[in-house]
Amino acid sequence: MTSETPNLPTPDQIRRSPKVLLHDHLDGGLRPGTIIELAREAGYESLPETDADKLGIWFREAADSGSLPRYLETFAHTCAVMQTKAALFRVAAECAEDLAEDGVVYAEIRYAPEQHLEAGLTLEEVVEAVNDGFREGERRAKASGHRIRVGALLTAMRHAARALEIAELANRYRDNGVVGFDIAGAEAGFPPTRHLDAFEYLKRENNHFTIHAGEAFGLPSIWQALQWCGADRLGHGVKIIDDIEVAEDGSVTLGRLASYVRDKRIPLEMCPTSNLQTAAAASYAEHPIGLLRKLHFRLTVNTDNRLMSGTSMSREFEHLVDTFGYTLDDMQWFTVNAMKSAFIPFDERLAMINEVIKPGYAELKSEWLFQQTASTSGSVSV
Repeated sequence: MTSETPNLPTPDQIRRSPKVLLHDHLDGGLRPGTIIELAREAGYESLPETDADKLGIWFREAADSGSLPRYLETFAHTCAVMQTKAALFRVAAECAEDLAEDGVVYAEIRYAPEQHLEAGLTLEEVVEAVNDGFREGERRAKASGHRIRVGALLTAMRHAARALEIAELANRYRDNGVVGFDIAGAEAGFPPTRHLDAFEYLKRENNHFTIHAGEAFGLPSIWQALQWCGADRLGHGVKIIDDIEVAEDGSVTLGRLASYVRDKRIPLEMCPTSNLQTAAAASYAEHPIGLLRKLHFRLTVNTDNRLMSGTSMSREFEHLVDTFGYTLDDMQWFTVNAMKSAFIPFDERLAMINEVIKPGYAELKSEWLFQQTASTSGSVSV
């Protein structure tokens, strides 16, 4: 073993590493068993399976279609069982618990309040139930020896016409658990400029927002999200690769938009496994994250929908380590990028980086070095 050997993390070290999650949908991360129990309580009889293991498999297989619209259809079942305060509270609390167990120390979880009104809840009741659930999940995590902070991103559905209303809702709760705004749903036919009034409102209010762009649609979606709407971050953004040319000799030329994204340090919320499912990338090896990392774009690693993708933050990093040989240093780089890009005040982001993330990785690197030294010493004949 030489000093040049990369400090490739083990699965256990990946799980224990401090992680930051910026792109995860609340209705895409339920426990299968919880879905079954909530469906029974709500009298919802349309689940395709009533066994937790089989239901989890069904969600993954249904989502693994290569089509974003088909992928989004799976949410009909999860949203159907999230229509009461108690259900929303439970799902949010379990979300925080599950993420903390996976080593996530900070998360921004997004959901669309307008999708949880079928049983008569108001938008405000939805937000407050979810906020209360996150706080409960944080308390449970702390009691079990984990640390996590969860903020909410309120999402408007891009095919609907309530974006301004949801943006105003996000602004009202900005000091009470909500850290920003988002639009989501099928990109094709529903450009971000359709909701320009919501984004203009948020800019006037000095509030934060991210936009799903460049996932299933191309460069025009990214351009509109940035130059018309003024997004702080891009949800996915994988199609920025279409503005980057790689010559046969390996030289790289960035187009104007790609240069702008890199120069302005626009954070890209990469979700590798989800991107494979929706055909935004053909394989982990061909995922744009590999080239974009080499080009020093502001990249973050995320889960998108843990249930549908059968994933977690640890699994996402395991795939990247296996595919690209990423080290603990790379993992720290992605994690610090994410924390820098979070929608909380600067001093709080800095404290998380200096007091939680860097010390956590320093401990893992010391542990790795000790293991390698012990391994080398043990291989020497005496």
